Amino acid sequence: MRTRWKTHAILARLQAELDELQRADQFRKVGAVEGINLCSNDYLGLSDDPRLKLALTSAIERQGERVCSTGSRLLSGNSSQWEMLEAKAASFVGAEAAVCFSSGYLANIGVLTSLLGPETTVFSDAANHASIIDGIRLSRANKVIFPHGDLQFLEEMLRASNDTRERFIVVESVFSMDGDLAPIEDLYVLAARYDAGLIVDEAHATGVMGPNGRGIVAQSGRPDCVIATIHTCGKALASTGAFVACAETTRRYIVNKARSFIFSTALPPFAAEQISEALSIVAGEDERRRHLRLLSEYLRVELNSRGFDTSRSESHIVPVVLGSNDTALSVAQSLIDRGFGVKAIRPPTVPAGTARLRLSLTSRLRFDDLATLVRALCDAR
Repeated sequence: MRTRWKTHAILARLQAELDELQRADQFRKVGAVEGINLCSNDYLGLSDDPRLKLALTSAIERQGERVCSTGSRLLSGNSSQWEMLEAKAASFVGAEAAVCFSSGYLANIGVLTSLLGPETTVFSDAANHASIIDGIRLSRANKVIFPHGDLQFLEEMLRASNDTRERFIVVESVFSMDGDLAPIEDLYVLAARYDAGLIVDEAHATGVMGPNGRGIVAQSGRPDCVIATIHTCGKALASTGAFVACAETTRRYIVNKARSFIFSTALPPFAAEQISEALSIVAGEDERRRHLRLLSEYLRVELNSRGFDTSRSESHIVPVVLGSNDTALSVAQSLIDRGFGVKAIRPPTVPAGTARLRLSLTSRLRFDDLATLVRALCDAR
């Protein structure tokens, strides 16, 4: 009887918190996206590419009845496919080595909890992804959060920090909510000046930015200045999982220390072959990258000329900052009614007062689609 009472009390608390989210216009629910999709991470439009389908089905056929890895990489889940993929992924981004994880979230958790610790200080951009935030929290490192993109503040904090601690700077190369790019060259200078390791999450750049889609760090031509880069495979690569590119010593350390690698069941071997094919495909998709860049430039010009706030966007992620939660929800629904698949992004995902639509462009879109979108936004405002 007491257990039943406790269960009811817990459920009552959960419902009260859900009700509060509803009142604050912060309640989230799962739903299908219909119409012209403007919240997809399928940046190069490869999600239905026949080459990826063939790679996947061929791999499954070759592996017979085995449709799962059966264990973690350190137990029964390793295979030659993963080892070949890691070598190919490292070569793709210009690193010495790579290690694969089951998701981008687990990759960031694994990198940060293994490389950081209570004896280190980490400087993290305020706009970093939740997986970076959680990885830093779990690492128990001494953390300094610097205002988004504020390198003057970052340098002041680096100068003031205890130089007996090992130091790291962590940023995204393309920030997921504002669509702006990390000032990577300036970060190299600061990291060198203050003897700090630099970790860069390339989730939204992999496949889209840099030579052959290799990312912002590869574009800089100085991958040796970075301790690790994290590359998600479920976005422009239209696959699953993630890989961390780094030095061979760092790879061995991560394999031995990253709990999200050690204690996670590996993805099935056929996933490795799909990712491998995706890397080959994106390397030759300069025209899709060019089209995506032109679409992004066009949309920002059209929106800005009509008084919309696109924040700092300089990529294929174009936010439309609307302010209040109810305004973002209302405008999103208006666009949905006009045939656009959009989602309202609200706090705590973004800072209070900056609720927005996060328009995530893909190379599937046409300029006519975006012209219609701009008209629909003007009508909904």
